Amino acid sequence: MRRLLISVVASALLAAGLAGCSSGPGNTGGSVNQNRYEAGNGTSEFFPPSERQPAPDLEGETLDGEQFTLSQVAGDIVVINFWASWCAPCRLEAPELEEVYRTYADQGVSFLGVNIRDAHDQAVAFQDSFDVTYPSLADPSGRIALLFRDVPPNTIPATIILDRQGQVAVVLRKAVLADELAGYITDLLAEDG
Repeated sequence: MRRLLISVVASALLAAGLAGCSSGPGNTGGSVNQNRYEAGNGTSEFFPPSERQPAPDLEGETLDGEQFTLSQVAGDIVVINFWASWCAPCRLEAPELEEVYRTYADQGVSFLGVNIRDAHDQAVAFQDSFDVTYPSLADPSGRIALLFRDVPPNTIPATIILDRQGQVAVVLRKAVLADELAGYITDLLAEDG
């Protein structure tokens, strides 16, 4: 029932054009004004293997103070979710992401959050309140998103999925639901690796 309710609310937000958090005119949401991210356009892009580009080298400190590099999960399918505590759609998708993470964690699928333009305490409180168990890099300046030049995650939320070769296979510029995300992961797991 809870999942159905979340799906209905998420669908309503998407239909209303609120798929991402905006820093545009008329937005008075505190720190959101200075974030320079635009509302999600609701697009999903799946790139066939011949069109995929390598992901940039990601590294940094997680919200828990640990060092992380993308090479630590080399050979895995990697789901990278860009989020912020001030983003309403991020709150809607957080339980969906955690559900998929727990389903695929032992199948060669890793998750990484990237917390964008947020205060550390607010980001940690967000993770705690939604029981997010996968790591998130702290990126208060937004520099990690800038590394993805060919497929910029310039909306919040945004999700990029890397194939086992570390190439960008999927870009979602919207809040994701568990079923859609699981479908992409299943497709990538089925590819020859």
